Amino acid sequence: MTVTPEQFRRVHTDVPGPRSRALLDRAGAALPAGLGSVLPVFVEAAGGGVVVDADGNSFIDLGSGIAVTTVGNAAPAVAERAAAQLRRFTHTCYLVNPYESYVEVCERLNALAPVRDARTALFNTGAEAVENAVKVARAATGRPAVVAFDHAYHGRTLLTMSLTAKNTPYKQGFGPFATEVYRAPMAYPYRWPSGADRCAEEATAALTELVDRRIGAGNVAAVVVEPIQGEGGFVVPAPGFLPSVARLCRERGIVLIADEVQSGIARTGAWFACEHEGIEPDLVTTAKGLGGGLPIAAVTGRAELMDAVPAGGLGGTFSGNPVACAAALGVFEEIETHDLLARARAIGDTMLTALRAIAEEHAVVGDVRGRGAMVAIELVGPGTTPAPELTARIARRCHRDGVLVLTAGTYGNVLRFLPPLSIPDALLAEALTVLRAAVAAETGRSGAFTAQRVP
Repeated sequence: MTVTPEQFRRVHTDVPGPRSRALLDRAGAALPAGLGSVLPVFVEAAGGGVVVDADGNSFIDLGSGIAVTTVGNAAPAVAERAAAQLRRFTHTCYLVNPYESYVEVCERLNALAPVRDARTALFNTGAEAVENAVKVARAATGRPAVVAFDHAYHGRTLLTMSLTAKNTPYKQGFGPFATEVYRAPMAYPYRWPSGADRCAEEATAALTELVDRRIGAGNVAAVVVEPIQGEGGFVVPAPGFLPSVARLCRERGIVLIADEVQSGIARTGAWFACEHEGIEPDLVTTAKGLGGGLPIAAVTGRAELMDAVPAGGLGGTFSGNPVACAAALGVFEEIETHDLLARARAIGDTMLTALRAIAEEHAVVGDVRGRGAMVAIELVGPGTTPAPELTARIARRCHRDGVLVLTAGTYGNVLRFLPPLSIPDALLAEALTVLRAAVAAETGRSGAFTAQRVP
């Protein structure tokens, strides 16, 4: 039986506190410098809408482990199914001895994904899923080239680093990168040079020119797009852009891959973010929220594409691990039992209303955007100049005052919010109050908030 921590915010030490600092010293002696933490406090419990650290501080969670614990940390159906599977067996490798839970997860994804006549293969991480989706597209089309977008993030493997747009910290020093990867402008309404109204049309024209003139459509295997960009800053493409991308791909025999690693599995108030625009990708990748905290990922796609890879061409030792499959089935149960699609939409309405109110008070909030429980604010200086230092200060103040937030964006100037769908309304409201005070304090507004210890 799972035990959910008490649902309140409390900070009664420095952040990090003494026990976390001692553990950080141990980590510094054992771990490489390339591993860092957004909020370097060591967690001892989590659930509902809080994360509790080794010093007894309780933080309101607006990060969900980067969109992983969408249904909550140790959600009952997830924990109970995973524990029961652990008692039966931990591993056989599906490629050696198959098991029913792998098939069940695939059946569920086939039924839920906006893909006709679907088949699914399971993997371990989002990067693996994206890489395998490209493999499928290349095998099915016999073409080499792949198109990705500005501000994209697709992972940390060689190919997915190549698809990722942002250099530091994801690519710096790790080249040379994979060949036959091309980049098109993303339809980013807030930063489109000629304005949001012309964004979709002009971005589509740029993609068309890239595909038809610079690469040659007959050489393009796939276009990979996030229906809402994640690390790129929660960029919601201009209305009409995604349908235009889908139409271009369909007309030229190009495989459309929707990377839903961060946006999928109920996060945006739909099972998949591409449903908001009514597009039907050829392949869709999922991970993060799929396992409720356990590592599992998937590629779901049209049967004629998925079957283009010969036997043995897909899979891996741990891909679709039985404990992770049991957890994924628990995620589906939690979403359906508690109507978490509606909950995500309600959370989004609450957050967008509050964030727009903050934007009205503070000109530094240049844009408010997102869908469901995947929303963000972009912080700017004069002339929409990105303000990464201000963003970092606001994030640190929120952390100090007991609210876990994440930063994002190509320019490091976006605060992104990914609360677990299990967060109580009162905690969400309190977190937004803390955020509002942090923005006021760091922008020097009169009557700026002075942080107090939470009793």
